[in-house]
Amino acid sequence: MLNRNLQLIVERRLTQSPAVALLGPRQVGKTTLAQAVASNSPGAIVLDMERESDRAVVSRPELFFPLHRDRLIVLDEVQHAPQIFSALRPEIDADRRPGRFLLLGSASGELLRQTGESLAGRVSYLELAPLLAAEVPAQLADVQTLWLRGGFPLSYLAASDDDAFQWRQDFLATFLQRDLATLGVRVPAETMRRFWTMLAHLQGQLLNASQLGRALSGASHATVGRYLDTLVDTLMVRRLEPHLVNIGKRLVKAPKVYVRDSGLLHALLGLATVRDLQGHPVAGSSWEGFVVEQVAAALPPGAQMGFYRTAAGAELDLVIELPAGKIGIEIKFSAAPKPTRGFWQALQDLGIDRAFVVAPVQRRYPLAQGVEVLPAWELASVMNPPAA
Repeated sequence: MLNRNLQLIVERRLTQSPAVALLGPRQVGKTTLAQAVASNSPGAIVLDMERESDRAVVSRPELFFPLHRDRLIVLDEVQHAPQIFSALRPEIDADRRPGRFLLLGSASGELLRQTGESLAGRVSYLELAPLLAAEVPAQLADVQTLWLRGGFPLSYLAASDDDAFQWRQDFLATFLQRDLATLGVRVPAETMRRFWTMLAHLQGQLLNASQLGRALSGASHATVGRYLDTLVDTLMVRRLEPHLVNIGKRLVKAPKVYVRDSGLLHALLGLATVRDLQGHPVAGSSWEGFVVEQVAAALPPGAQMGFYRTAAGAELDLVIELPAGKIGIEIKFSAAPKPTRGFWQALQDLGIDRAFVVAPVQRRYPLAQGVEVLPAWELASVMNPPAA
């Protein structure tokens, strides 16, 4: 069984808040993590809202919840039982003891809307990302497998690359043909797959909705935006906003887009093995997206993440705003990375004193004063250094 770093954070949040909402795509491991949390909470009740029998158990939540105020109640795929949200508010107000509810949901946009309307100030949000480099052995070969297959546990742990590729193809088909319809998305599966594949070809590039619309049989700017919002809300695509500062320079203001899981990116592009990936034009941007997700998952509460680019060519892949200051991160798909002049200019523009170049290397080493080369699995320690 894989140990997930988020488990300790979930358990800590449950000691602080009456309800914790754990968001994440299907098959990412939310249920397994919740069961591990429940096993440490005697008498916990675990219900799956996709099962009719479990929905029947809470068909009268205003009666069910008061009977079990001394137990942790785990509600899986809770977005399928929207009537529960209106009952949770008065129940939590009646007994605000921490650790009463753990809510699991696959669609962040819908779940955030529903809980935001009913549970403002009563729920703490966490997102379970696919497996991270810090959660697999700290060896280049293991991280390469994670990068190729992606972080969905059943893909990463498959017996072979071919089995992993087939699992991801099946996942894509199920997501497009069933899951989106279940969430009320009325877009033909083949249309959404074409759009998603276009985004895969544009991994890490600036969003150009007009260009995408023309390629998608003349779809309007609004239609492209709606499709993109759907994939962002279901945690399949990341829209990375620029880091905008008032420094008297012309800044790029369009967001970048990434298919969040590298394994799904490779499946959309038909890349089943490392040999397929080597030399492919998407390899560098795929590694970039992989690292972006490692950073996003490691961000401490309140941290902000964006990219920096000017019209003159200064560029930094990630700017992280922490309470203690800014961290700059450059991502290079090279065993001997050499940042460009634009990287050094960006550090100067933004006044960044601490920067890292994340690359497929085995060990950390200094590159210049205040700049280190870093393997992907050390990002969590950089974002959350141990207390002095």
